[in-house]
Amino acid sequence: YMPSPDLPRQNPEGTSVERDVLIFPLLNRSQVEAGENGFINSVGDVKPVKTVKSGKDGKFCVNLPVGQYTVMVREEKGLYANLSDSKNNIFPVRVQKNKSATVTVDITHQAVF
Repeated sequence: YMPSPDLPRQNPEGTSVERDVLIFPLLNRSQVEAGENGFINSVGDVKPVKTVKSGKDGKFCVNLPVGQYTVMVREEKGLYANLSDSKNNIFPVRVQKNKSATVTVDITHQAVF
């Protein structure tokens, strides 16, 4: 059975979930032990700068000093981040003075495309 492309997709924007969100100093792939599908097996001795829980709507807010950070979520299988930049920095986010940044973390390790 092949579905029609005209049929509406079930929630094409995904489902919001409640998760622990961990903010680390900027991490590079060379500093971590990477697993499969975006999972991070180990970040060594690096501790998160902040840990917050997203609401049921999946949103979170955290105040951080100016700098660069890595954002990960805690899943049953471990820490998860499926984004990196051209320098292999893991889910990089830049915090600037007196500015807010919107970050969307797509949890796609179980997604079917």
